[in-house]
Formats: sequence, structure tokens, C-alpha cells
Amino acid sequence: MKIFGLQKLTLLDYPEKVACTVFTGGCNFRCPFCHNASLVIHIDPHAVMEEEEFFKFLAKRQGILDGVCVSGGEPLLQEDIEQFIDHIKMLGFLVKLDTNGSFPEVLERLVKGKKVDYVAMDIKNSKAHYGLTAGDVNVPLDKVEKSAAFLMEGHVPYEFRTTVVKELHTKEDFQAISKWLSKDSPYYLQRFVDSGDLIEERFSAYSKEEMEEFAQILRQTMSKVELRGVS
Repeated sequence: MKIFGLQKLTLLDYPEKVACTVFTGGCNFRCPFCHNASLVIHIDPHAVMEEEEFFKFLAKRQGILDGVCVSGGEPLLQEDIEQFIDHIKMLGFLVKLDTNGSFPEVLERLVKGKKVDYVAMDIKNSKAHYGLTAGDVNVPLDKVEKSAAFLMEGHVPYEFRTTVVKELHTKEDFQAISKWLSKDSPYYLQRFVDSGDLIEERFSAYSKEEMEEFAQILRQTMSKVELRGVS
């Protein structure tokens, strides 16, 4: 497992849980607004954290942390992701998985095997603009759709989320997304933040009022729409 980062405590990444977040390296998407460029295209091989070190940390947090968020990059790229999660579960922790949804077979296997307890899947944009937003016009949209459809069947608690970028998202995109996702799908709009570690430096955020306008569009057909990172 290629571990390139560890946030030892988070009260935000795993809803209603006290958790840590472990970051894997590498991603098959190239979203130009990605805030983890150092985990996607500028990977420092010397920044790898040994699994042994990570699991020693977890062992000391038993009874303190509820769960572990496995994020990235794209965690499902890792060939040993299943064994890695098995080890986390063996120590008694819940597992939340962050994914871009492009590996539906792996996602389904992990969920049906009761290896993950919560899934957060990115919805990059409307289907019409998915490739542009994910950094590749040949993005496997069919696989993303398959993952979304699987989650909407209700096998595991989940959420969909979109990082909203002024240069990439429009009112029409959210009208289209509202027709794609199911009425009861939990859906979060996240305000774009410049982390200082972007793949490209040409993006900006919508205002609070504009974000709320997008949320209202979605709420016309969806019942569980919330904003994140907007105050």
C-alpha cells in the first residue's frame, strides 16, 4: 500500500465519527482543480509512510478513534486495498472509503464483503461535462454511472459530493445532476478552496449566495442536499 499522508484526527471527514484519514498516492483522473496534486502527479517517492508505522499508530488509537477514512488520490487503484482494509477492520475500526467511482467491480466487492462502512463518491459534474471536469475527455463515465447506480441501491451508507468550481460548473449542470441521482441520495456541494497544491491554478469559488442557488435547484427534486465549506 502506497501511503503518502496521515491526518491523525478529523471530526469532519467521517460523518458523526471521530476518525483519522490516510491518503494513498496516485489517481487515474486528472481533475485540474484537484487540491491534492502532490498525491496525483507530483508524487515524492521519499514521502511514503510504511504500513507498519501506520498500523502501529492505529493500534495506539483503539478506543479513541471510531474509524479510518481511506482517501487519496484514488484508493481503489491500489492492488492490495482489500488486504489493507481487512487489517484496519481487524483492529476494530470502521472504514469510510473516498472514491471517484471508476472501479465499480472493486467497490461492489468491498461493499458486499462488508469491508467498508461508508462510501463517499465524487460526482465531478453533469454527464455532458464529466470528461472536461475530470481532466480527460475519455473518462470512463460508464463505470462512474455503474458505481453511482450500485450505491443508490442502498447496500451501504453513502454520500455523493461535488466540489463546485466557478469555471467548470453551471446552473444547467446541477439541473442535469438532479435528474441523474435518486431523490433520496445524500448529496453535498463543496465549495472550491485553493489548497495551494492544485494541478492547475486558474480556478475560483462561487459565493455563498450562488452555492445556495445551486442547492435550491437540486432540492426541487432531491430531498437530502447540503452545502459544505460555506459559512
